[in-house]
Amino acid sequence: MIDAAPRAPVRWRPAQLAGKRAQMATAATLVFEVEGWPGHRAGQHVDVRLTAEDGYQAQRSYSIASPPENGGRIELTVERIEGGEVSPYLVQDMLPGDALELRGPIGGWFVWDAARDGGPLLLVAGGSGIVPLQAMLRHRAAGGFDDIPARMLLSARTVDDVIYAQELQAGTAGFELFTTLTRGTPPGWSG
Repeated sequence: MIDAAPRAPVRWRPAQLAGKRAQMATAATLVFEVEGWPGHRAGQHVDVRLTAEDGYQAQRSYSIASPPENGGRIELTVERIEGGEVSPYLVQDMLPGDALELRGPIGGWFVWDAARDGGPLLLVAGGSGIVPLQAMLRHRAAGGFDDIPARMLLSARTVDDVIYAQELQAGTAGFELFTTLTRGTPPGWSG
Protein backbone atom coordinates (compact mmCIF):
# COMPACT_ATOMS: atom_id res chain seq x y z
CA MET A 1 0.00 0.00 0.00
CA ILE A 2 1.47 3.36 -1.01
CA ASP A 3 1.06 6.23 1.42
CA ALA A 4 -0.19 9.12 -0.74
CA ALA A 5 -0.18 11.69 2.08
CA PRO A 6 2.00 14.72 1.37
CA ARG A 7 5.26 14.66 3.29
CA ALA A 8 7.33 17.45 4.72
CA PRO A 9 10.60 18.09 2.87
CA VAL A 10 13.49 16.01 4.14
CA ARG A 11 16.01 18.40 5.66
CA TRP A 12 19.37 18.28 7.41
CA ARG A 13 19.13 18.17 11.21
CA PRO A 14 21.84 18.50 13.84
CA ALA A 15 22.60 15.25 15.66
CA GLN A 16 24.81 14.67 18.67
CA LEU A 17 26.42 11.34 19.52
CA ALA A 18 24.99 10.16 22.86
CA GLY A 19 26.72 6.79 22.96
CA LYS A 20 28.59 4.16 21.01
CA ARG A 21 29.03 0.41 21.44
CA ALA A 22 31.10 -2.08 19.47
CA GLN A 23 29.24 -4.75 17.52
CA MET A 24 32.33 -6.55 16.21
CA ALA A 25 35.94 -5.60 15.45
CA THR A 26 34.94 -3.50 12.41
CA ALA A 27 31.46 -2.23 13.31
CA ALA A 28 29.83 -0.04 15.94
CA THR A 29 26.35 1.13 16.83
CA LEU A 30 26.14 4.89 17.28
CA VAL A 31 23.25 6.40 19.24
CA PHE A 32 22.32 9.95 18.22
CA GLU A 33 20.04 12.52 19.77
CA VAL A 34 18.45 14.24 16.77
CA GLU A 35 16.94 17.69 17.14
CA GLY A 36 13.35 17.78 15.83
CA TRP A 37 13.34 14.15 14.64
CA PRO A 38 10.00 13.57 12.83
CA GLY A 39 9.93 9.80 13.46
CA HIS A 40 10.66 6.92 11.10
CA ARG A 41 9.44 3.51 10.02
CA ALA A 42 11.41 0.30 10.50
CA GLY A 43 13.51 -0.21 7.36
CA GLN A 44 14.21 3.43 6.50
CA HIS A 45 17.62 5.10 6.29
CA VAL A 46 19.28 8.48 6.76
CA ASP A 47 22.02 10.43 5.04
CA VAL A 48 24.92 11.40 7.29
CA ARG A 49 26.96 14.52 6.45
CA LEU A 50 30.35 15.36 7.91
CA THR A 51 31.88 18.79 7.40
CA ALA A 52 35.64 19.32 7.86
CA GLU A 53 37.14 22.51 9.27
CA ASP A 54 38.10 23.60 5.73
CA GLY A 55 34.46 23.20 4.58
CA TYR A 56 34.92 19.89 2.73
CA GLN A 57 31.83 17.71 3.08
CA ALA A 58 31.29 13.98 2.73
CA GLN A 59 27.99 12.18 3.06
CA ARG A 60 26.87 8.57 3.10
CA SER A 61 23.60 6.73 3.65
CA TYR A 62 23.09 4.38 6.60
CA SER A 63 20.11 2.26 7.60
CA ILE A 64 18.40 3.07 10.87
CA ALA A 65 18.84 0.27 13.41
CA SER A 66 16.51 1.59 16.09
CA PRO A 67 12.77 0.93 16.23
CA PRO A 68 10.29 3.76 15.62
CA GLU A 69 9.38 3.56 19.31
CA ASN A 70 12.74 5.18 20.26
CA GLY A 71 11.48 8.69 19.49
CA GLY A 72 14.33 11.17 18.92
CA ARG A 73 17.09 8.63 19.61
CA ILE A 74 18.38 7.17 16.37
CA GLU A 75 20.75 4.23 16.21
CA LEU A 76 22.97 3.60 13.22
CA THR A 77 25.16 0.52 12.98
CA VAL A 78 28.12 1.24 10.74
CA GLU A 79 30.69 -1.17 9.38
CA ARG A 80 34.11 0.41 8.82
CA ILE A 81 35.18 0.37 5.18
CA GLU A 82 38.96 0.53 4.75
CA GLY A 83 39.87 3.70 2.89
CA GLY A 84 36.40 5.15 3.39
CA GLU A 85 35.81 8.84 4.07
CA VAL A 86 32.97 8.51 6.58
CA SER A 87 32.79 5.04 8.16
CA PRO A 88 36.31 5.01 9.70
CA TYR A 89 35.57 8.30 11.47
CA LEU A 90 32.19 7.09 12.75
CA VAL A 91 33.45 3.69 13.95
CA GLN A 92 36.91 4.62 15.28
CA ASP A 93 37.10 8.33 16.04
CA MET A 94 33.70 9.84 16.81
CA LEU A 95 33.16 10.38 20.54
CA PRO A 96 30.05 11.07 22.64
CA GLY A 97 29.25 14.78 22.41
CA ASP A 98 30.54 15.07 18.82
CA ALA A 99 28.02 16.34 16.28
CA LEU A 100 27.15 15.82 12.63
CA GLU A 101 24.12 16.30 10.40
CA LEU A 102 21.44 13.75 9.50
CA ARG A 103 18.85 13.96 6.74
CA GLY A 104 15.88 11.68 6.87
CA PRO A 105 14.09 9.49 7.29
CA ILE A 106 14.38 8.36 3.68
CA GLY A 107 12.79 5.45 1.85
CA GLY A 108 9.40 3.88 2.04
CA TRP A 109 9.55 0.84 -0.22
CA PHE A 110 11.32 -1.48 2.20
CA VAL A 111 9.58 -0.79 5.49
CA TRP A 112 7.53 -2.84 7.91
CA ASP A 113 4.86 -1.60 10.28
CA ALA A 114 3.73 -4.47 12.52
CA ALA A 115 0.25 -3.08 13.20
CA ARG A 116 -0.44 -2.28 9.55
CA ASP A 117 1.40 -5.07 7.73
CA GLY A 118 1.09 -7.96 10.19
CA GLY A 119 2.99 -11.15 9.52
CA PRO A 120 4.48 -13.65 9.46
CA LEU A 121 7.85 -12.00 8.92
CA LEU A 122 10.64 -13.70 6.93
CA LEU A 123 13.93 -11.78 6.88
CA VAL A 124 17.03 -12.65 4.83
CA ALA A 125 20.26 -10.76 5.51
CA GLY A 126 23.95 -10.88 4.82
CA GLY A 127 26.63 -8.93 6.69
CA SER A 128 25.69 -5.33 7.43
CA GLY A 129 22.48 -5.81 5.44
CA ILE A 130 21.03 -6.95 8.74
CA VAL A 131 20.72 -3.36 10.03
CA PRO A 132 17.28 -2.40 8.62
CA LEU A 133 15.98 -5.89 9.43
CA GLN A 134 17.16 -5.52 13.03
CA ALA A 135 15.09 -2.32 13.20
CA MET A 136 12.10 -4.45 12.18
CA LEU A 137 12.81 -7.05 14.86
CA ARG A 138 13.28 -4.32 17.47
CA HIS A 139 9.99 -2.71 16.33
CA ARG A 140 8.29 -6.10 16.72
CA ALA A 141 9.60 -6.41 20.30
CA ALA A 142 9.14 -2.78 21.38
CA GLY A 143 5.59 -2.63 20.03
CA GLY A 144 4.52 -5.84 21.77
CA PHE A 145 4.03 -7.79 18.54
CA ASP A 146 5.66 -11.03 19.73
CA ASP A 147 2.56 -12.85 18.46
CA ILE A 148 3.76 -12.17 14.88
CA PRO A 149 6.04 -15.09 13.95
CA ALA A 150 9.45 -14.00 12.67
CA ARG A 151 12.29 -15.95 11.09
CA MET A 152 15.66 -14.70 9.92
CA LEU A 153 18.16 -16.37 7.63
CA LEU A 154 21.49 -14.67 8.27
CA SER A 155 24.72 -15.11 6.33
CA ALA A 156 28.09 -13.98 7.68
CA ARG A 157 31.73 -14.75 6.89
CA THR A 158 32.54 -16.14 10.35
CA VAL A 159 30.81 -16.27 13.73
CA ASP A 160 32.86 -13.20 14.75
CA ASP A 161 31.35 -11.24 11.82
CA VAL A 162 27.73 -11.55 13.02
CA ILE A 163 26.45 -8.07 13.84
CA TYR A 164 24.05 -8.05 16.84
CA ALA A 165 25.16 -11.60 17.75
CA GLN A 166 24.19 -11.42 21.44
CA GLU A 167 20.87 -9.69 20.78
CA LEU A 168 19.94 -12.20 18.08
CA GLN A 169 20.88 -15.18 20.24
CA ALA A 170 18.77 -13.84 23.12
CA GLY A 171 15.83 -13.61 20.72
CA THR A 172 12.22 -13.01 21.63
CA ALA A 173 9.11 -15.18 21.70
CA GLY A 174 8.13 -16.39 18.25
CA PHE A 175 11.54 -15.58 16.70
CA GLU A 176 13.78 -18.14 14.98
CA LEU A 177 17.31 -17.49 13.72
CA PHE A 178 19.08 -19.58 11.10
CA THR A 179 22.73 -18.64 10.51
CA THR A 180 25.06 -19.72 7.74
CA LEU A 181 28.80 -19.02 7.77
CA THR A 182 30.65 -18.73 4.46
CA ARG A 183 34.35 -18.53 5.37
CA GLY A 184 34.94 -20.45 8.57
CA THR A 185 33.07 -22.32 11.25
CA PRO A 186 33.89 -22.94 14.91
CA PRO A 187 34.42 -26.53 16.16
CA GLY A 188 31.13 -28.37 16.46
CA TRP A 189 29.24 -25.91 14.22
CA SER A 190 26.03 -27.47 12.88
CA GLY A 191 24.44 -24.43 11.29
